[in-house]
Amino acid sequence: MRKSPIQAVAASTLALAVAAVATPAFAQSTGAVDFENTIVVTGTKAKGINGVEIPATPKAKQVLDQAFISKSSPGQSINEVINMVPGVAFFNADPFGSSGGTMYIRGFDSSRIAQTFDGMPLNDTGNYALYSNQQLDPELIDQVNVNLGSTDVDSPTAAATGSTVNYRSRDPYDHMEARVIAGAGDLNFRRLFGVIDTGRLTKSGLSAYLSASTSYNNFIPNTGGHVFKQQVNFKVKQPIGDNGDFVSVAGHFNTNRNNFAPSMSLYTENSASRAVNSSSSGRAPYSFEEAKYSINCANLSSTTVGYGAFECRFNPSRTANIRLNSRFTLAEGLTLTVDPSFQYTKANGGGVTLLSESTPTSGATAGMVGFVGGSYYAGYDVNGNGVVDTAIKVGNASETETNRIGLLASLRWKINPTNTLRVGYSYDRGRHKQTGELTYVDTTTGLYTAYFPIDNAIYDKYGNAIQKRNRMSYALLNQISGEYNGKFFDGKLDVLAGVRAPFFKRNLTNFCFTTDASGTVTCPSPQNQAAMAAANPYSYTVSASGVPTPAGYSVPQHRDYTYNRVLPNVGFTYAVAPGYSVFANYSKGIQVPGTDSLYNAFYYPASTNYGNPKPETSDNFDFGVRARSGRVSASFGAWYTMFYDKISQVYDQITEKSVYTNLGKVEKYGIDGTLTWKADDHFSVYAFGSWNKSRILNDIQAGKGATPTYAADGTMLTRSDGTYTYYTTTGKRESGVPVYTAGARFEANFDPLDVTVSVKNTGKRYINSMNTPVYATVNGVANTRVNGATVGAFTTVDLSARLKLAIAGLRSERSFFQLNVTNIFNTYYYGGFTGQVGATSVPTVYLATPRTVVGSLSIAF
Repeated sequence: MRKSPIQAVAASTLALAVAAVATPAFAQSTGAVDFENTIVVTGTKAKGINGVEIPATPKAKQVLDQAFISKSSPGQSINEVINMVPGVAFFNADPFGSSGGTMYIRGFDSSRIAQTFDGMPLNDTGNYALYSNQQLDPELIDQVNVNLGSTDVDSPTAAATGSTVNYRSRDPYDHMEARVIAGAGDLNFRRLFGVIDTGRLTKSGLSAYLSASTSYNNFIPNTGGHVFKQQVNFKVKQPIGDNGDFVSVAGHFNTNRNNFAPSMSLYTENSASRAVNSSSSGRAPYSFEEAKYSINCANLSSTTVGYGAFECRFNPSRTANIRLNSRFTLAEGLTLTVDPSFQYTKANGGGVTLLSESTPTSGATAGMVGFVGGSYYAGYDVNGNGVVDTAIKVGNASETETNRIGLLASLRWKINPTNTLRVGYSYDRGRHKQTGELTYVDTTTGLYTAYFPIDNAIYDKYGNAIQKRNRMSYALLNQISGEYNGKFFDGKLDVLAGVRAPFFKRNLTNFCFTTDASGTVTCPSPQNQAAMAAANPYSYTVSASGVPTPAGYSVPQHRDYTYNRVLPNVGFTYAVAPGYSVFANYSKGIQVPGTDSLYNAFYYPASTNYGNPKPETSDNFDFGVRARSGRVSASFGAWYTMFYDKISQVYDQITEKSVYTNLGKVEKYGIDGTLTWKADDHFSVYAFGSWNKSRILNDIQAGKGATPTYAADGTMLTRSDGTYTYYTTTGKRESGVPVYTAGARFEANFDPLDVTVSVKNTGKRYINSMNTPVYATVNGVANTRVNGATVGAFTTVDLSARLKLAIAGLRSERSFFQLNVTNIFNTYYYGGFTGQVGATSVPTVYLATPRTVVGSLSIAF
């Protein structure tokens, strides 16, 4: 007898003590996909509901496929799409996903989340950042899966102490098809996407597609800031035989020519005197009405230094990759997969500064040129006006260029129907060049004369590019891994036991002098380096109380760092009844110190602890239940993570420095839940929720000092043990992370009209890790309260309505008109920000995404 919808809901609620029957996982590499497809028992795959699948694996995982992805605004970043997964909090910098954003999963920030594209790692090789505006066009993404708290065994990453996001591009269609999507909407948004599939070109099944897209939009304020993005993709696939073997080659090219998205200082109290803008002296608006400010970059004074307005700076990028995925059956039950790749990235972002055509006239730097003593000197008439100018406004972006090669290979042996073994090898090598050339500023626009300053650099009198940094690093990974699957008790117990052993090497060269423990550098011309070293001799002593005291400048040098670990990854699922199972998993993660942290350590001798930052490690535990009953699928789980030597990174937009603090031990724990219900052929509901708690177990060292400090209202800002000062963080939550997230997605399908409404509630976020209000100097008064302890919770509602064009004679499911409305009720909120440690640090935040309407027409034929 068929259950009614009410009975189905009741059954699924009861079943939260157990979980769904095994379904195939959706992994990152070809080898992981092959392994998981092989170990799944035939006939146990449970279909997702309206694009949402809950795979029954030992790991807490969720999958969204193209049916879900396609309901988003055209061109939307895949990282915004997964914002509807439990535990995920993503804050877009614009409504269209073209300007980056801030992401957390279970409190893991993006530098701790490994993201892969057809198995290829996407995290920056230097600081592990993710660039959500440079992802694949969403129309080409077959599915995205999110491991909420664990990496895969063959994850080729130095960064993931926790979550992973893996998405895979679709294969070419077997039939010939052309598709065009044109979109337009608020903020002058315009987008055009086109793709041509060849269909089967040969009897053996050779097929391919080629796509291209271009998009443009403005930012929220009326400042002239804009985004211009272009992308080209292709994929060629050749099946080999009829057993699933294949070879595919795919390529991706993306360019962004855009200004920075406005990111503003968060002052919400006692700060009305600060102007509303994105300059260092401004503040974030209190409402969308206040956000209607304007800036004319050309009118900024020639003596305006520092960052100035964010919209008056370019933030361009050029990325490209080529990916090969392949699978070969070597013998019965023996399969080889090989996935090599190459990536290229060129990007920058920075502000403006002043250049003097003279040289210093006194002191240790007298007569030097380059970046010395915190100022820039050329030593000749740069602009050719016959006058020695001492304050020429120039650009000083931070340029990064990366060439990266990778390889994922695995050999899978299906020993018998109940035992499968896989061994793998991963290789990743990134050449990471970071420079900071000065370039000219166009006085008519206030913008750089070149998107990439290195292409139009300013040189000193010796012919060397004047720059604020100059360093080269190589990130090397060699990793071996093994994974076993065993089925016991007539297949009810499914065990996955794996281990990976990564061998990391960081090879770094700094061509500048390091002048303090925060990584500040001075970069004189090579002709002046000997004089600089002689004028600032380096020394290192330790006081009787054990306080390290470096002095002088650490000279340009090269260092190698190595980090090796054995990382287990084990878990099981157990089917307690048809459709119901329990699961558990344990994994150990590691994050090797990034380049910024290691370059900062150059100020200390390599033989000291301060000169050898420790890797961050984590122990991650997942356990929960799943259920599948008729039209209802559900999952509920709890998790626990313990960090060791957790590194907190705070990037100061004004000083352009990253400050690193070792938080010591930090524990996190929480719960996640998901429910999908297809009421009937017309209605479905997807609901999710997540709550997390973090607890810092130590006070964090803030510096040297013998006395504590207090705010005017008596709040202790730091404590002291007589030698060092400490932030009072013991027992407090980490900052920047929502306490909870919850949401739902409702779909109504009455052919030819589909309507989807998505609701997301994001909980409060602590601004600093002391969980206290924020204090700053306002109108000359020190330690004035400028923010409460938290940024408040908020709720957004989005709409997607699709009218299929079969009524117009276009029979393809991909022919439709779609209307998307983001933030229907125009809720004002503060977007993503990097959490702070101390109570006197004011973060910069992205503006909220306002109500945005976009219409798009998709025609396939």
